[in-house]
Amino acid sequence: MNYFLRTYAMSGLIVLALAGWAASSGFVLRGGAEPAGAPQAPPTHTVTQADMDRWKVELSNTGRWGKDDQKGALNLITPAKRREAAALVKEGFAVSLAHDVLTEKAIDNPQPFENTMVDVNEIRALDKIAVAFHGLSVSHMDALAHHYIHGKMYNGYPQSEYVTFEKGALKGSINNVKEGVFTRGILMDIPRLKGVEYLEPGTPIYVEDLEAWEKKTGVKVSAGDALFIRTGRWARRAKLGPSDTSIRAGLDASVIPWLRQRDVAVLASEMALSVLPFPPTTQITDKDDYLPVHNFVIAALGVTVVDDLDLDAVGEAAAVRKRWSFLVTMAPIALPHGTGSPINPTALF
Repeated sequence: MNYFLRTYAMSGLIVLALAGWAASSGFVLRGGAEPAGAPQAPPTHTVTQADMDRWKVELSNTGRWGKDDQKGALNLITPAKRREAAALVKEGFAVSLAHDVLTEKAIDNPQPFENTMVDVNEIRALDKIAVAFHGLSVSHMDALAHHYIHGKMYNGYPQSEYVTFEKGALKGSINNVKEGVFTRGILMDIPRLKGVEYLEPGTPIYVEDLEAWEKKTGVKVSAGDALFIRTGRWARRAKLGPSDTSIRAGLDASVIPWLRQRDVAVLASEMALSVLPFPPTTQITDKDDYLPVHNFVIAALGVTVVDDLDLDAVGEAAAVRKRWSFLVTMAPIALPHGTGSPINPTALF
């Protein structure tokens, strides 16, 4: 919250600023005079368009790492953070976080992955692939050039100047992650928290869920972490078949200030982060915010987003070991002007 204190300290409005932020973010400010054991007001999850617009200014990471920065929150993965992550490898056990590609057309896979053989003989076999990875079926990493707020990508670069149909992404491309990600991964298994196999589509995940998981596991999210949110999307698909992706479990818009406060470097899930349809408490109208959490963390915070992972196997591996943090590694295809890339992250215990 230091950025709030700096913003308002000169005007003597610290208390009002904090109170306003707390009210809009679902946090409760408690004074020292509150009696022990007093009932506490329930958190509010209401997020208006005015809240979103204010957060785009107050929470923005624009300029935080310099006016020319294109890595965003990956700057939080310092050499010390990498050493901390490496120390988490005790057994050398590895597990993939990607889902096997889907080659059959379905309601949740309108553009199937294409893998075609081009030559097979007694000496060799050759094949080729074609993929429209931005969507809800292929595990992929989004570049910072993938989404915009009012026509500008992370760090204020104008889309019209730096991302074009003819040339692709000239700023914020996926090649800014060419050296890969090597950091502490934290899995939040929300179905396990709630004692169910999977979350039903449309289930919102709130700050209190994230903090309940931290309390349950004793692992607290900190700067430079890669945070993985399991909803049980693939477990549900395996049991019930493909379903309409316009209805999906995910993070509620009210978690945005919490994510900024914790300074995550990478945010990943089994679809595209945000709950749909919006709960009644989400009163957002700007077309830029159609996926509030997903779009905000990319364009305002510069967080690297990873979509459509399969977190079932790592959930089982973590549960057996009672270890919910691990080393995670991932790297995209070296695509100089790409807005993203298929990806196969690996967790190591």
